[in-house]
Formats: sequence, structure tokens, C-alpha cells
Amino acid sequence: MCIKHPEFSQNPSHFEGGAESQANAKIIETDYMEYIRGMKFFDPHIHMTSRTTDDYTALAEAGVVAIIEPAFWLGQPRTGLATFKDYYSSLVGWERFRSSQFGIKHYCTIGLNSREANNEALAEQVMEILPLFLYKEGVVGVGEIGFDDQTVAEEKYYRAQLELSREANLPVQVHTPHRDKKKGTELSMSIALEHKIAPDMVIIDHNNEETVESVLNQGFWAAFTIYPFTKMGNERMVEIVKKYGSDRIMVNSAADWGISDPLAVPKTAALMKIKGISDEDIQKVTYQNAIDAFGKSGQIQVSDFENPAEIDQSLKFNGNTVLRGGQAPKIDKNSLIIS
Repeated sequence: MCIKHPEFSQNPSHFEGGAESQANAKIIETDYMEYIRGMKFFDPHIHMTSRTTDDYTALAEAGVVAIIEPAFWLGQPRTGLATFKDYYSSLVGWERFRSSQFGIKHYCTIGLNSREANNEALAEQVMEILPLFLYKEGVVGVGEIGFDDQTVAEEKYYRAQLELSREANLPVQVHTPHRDKKKGTELSMSIALEHKIAPDMVIIDHNNEETVESVLNQGFWAAFTIYPFTKMGNERMVEIVKKYGSDRIMVNSAADWGISDPLAVPKTAALMKIKGISDEDIQKVTYQNAIDAFGKSGQIQVSDFENPAEIDQSLKFNGNTVLRGGQAPKIDKNSLIIS
């Protein structure tokens, strides 16, 4: 597999120094795994509910040892409380088990997402059940919460969930809006401060060049989602780290049901290595900072993924395994033929 940012590969001259960018493109079109051999990664925002077991296999092979899956909007509005219960249960249950079957430690954040906060009748019911899940094993924060269209209802439930985070002493994972991002980011931070939430307990996600400086200056964690064509590309992420350093900055993939790449974190690490960023800084933004930020939950034990237990894919969760039709636990993924 090659590391190749779509925007970069399709239009190298879009970036300053077109000739240099084209030369870099040829360097980048190599096996990115060669640059990250032996490195460990922690993806603090990845929606594995939307991904396949092949994605888990690829993540493990690329050195991803731990992930955080935030509760989010599934692409279609949920119509009843039971659907939220089942979804939250899957994050602390089946998905946690499924991840373990590929040697990856799974954590999650639980919250009412900003988009569905606008259905106030249902949102009120969801708020009543959130405490039932926030105290479960593996839950490392309240999230992802915040703003989408920046409505009155979104602010109401953002504030209510900030209070839940205070009561549970859990970090907050904030979704910043796709539209009018700077305004939404500033509003998210000002409200958190108003609720007496310490900035180092808040991870502001989906940052870009327009928001990063203010987020860091106010003491919050700045997370960046590496997404094809939108949010933040890995070329741009390299420049962010060069300019601002690695303190309180972390990289994630999101990898939801849309066009996205679950391998964005290791690929970005490889590009950083190619571009001369130190191993120490790479480790901080793709591994250690996530542990430091979400570790404030008291739920993260590094030994769980640095010295993992042996994988036994024959284990079952509610009678179900990741295997199908008599499959053996180990399968040769390099084979061209699917028997």
C-alpha cells in the first residue's frame, strides 16, 4: 500500500512549490510501512462500527494498538430511545470484543451527538440514560458532543453533557462544526470554560489552520482528523506540527461511514518521518498525547496494549465470534484466491 494523499496526488501544483511537490509525490508513492516499522499508534477518534474486520487487520499490521470510538450520528436519524441504547451497548460490548480479536485495545466516548440533539423530545430521553453508560468499563470520555448547525438545542444539550462530564470526572471530546468552524470552535471553548471545565480535560476535535492557534493558546487539546479532500490532509498536518510543535496535538482518522481512511494515523506518521519530523514528536501526536488526554478518565492502562494478551479468535461474545463458516483463526490475507 502506498501513502498518497488524494488532493496532493491529483494536483501537486496546488501546493506551494509545484515542482518540489511533484518530486515529493514520487517519494511518497512507496510502501509507507517501511517508514513506520516498529512504531506504535493510538487512534483517538475512529468509528469502527462503520468498518470491516479487514480494516481491523490492516490497523493491527500498521502498528495501531489502541483506539477510541466516539458515539456519533450513524448517517440516518434514530427514531427511538431503544436504538440509542443498542448503539451505546455495542460500543461497550461487541465492538470492544471485536477489536480485541485483532489485538487492538478498544475504548469509547459516550454522548448525544450534536446533530441528533435537535430532536429535543428524543434528546431528553437520551440524556436520562447517558449516566448508565458513562461509568462503564472502557468509557474514557463524554463525546463526541458540541455543535453542528449551532442551534439553541445543540447548545442546550452540549451544556447538559458538560455537566455530566464534571460529575463523572471524564474528559470531553468536542465535535467542531463543518460550517462556520471558527465561530463554533470558539463557542465550544467559551462554554466549557463557563462551566468550569479545565481546558486540559477537553479535546477539541476536527481542527484546521483557522482554529489551532486559539485552541492551543487557551490550553485545550487540539485533535486533527485526517480526511480525504476535507477537514485536514496529512500534508497540511505536517506543516501544523512543524509550526506549532507536538504539545497537546493529536492525529486521528475518524474513519466513519463516508469516504475516509482508517489508516490515516500511521500514514500521517510515515509522511512526517519523510518530511523530517523527529520520532519523538511523531510519537507524541500519534500515540502519547491521546494516552495523556484520555488517560485522565482513569480507564487507560498502557500495559493492556503494550503487553497484550494472546489473541484467541475462537472466543465468543454472546455466542458470536469474528470467524465465519468454519474459518481458521489465521488467514493468509496475501492470497489472491478467496476460497
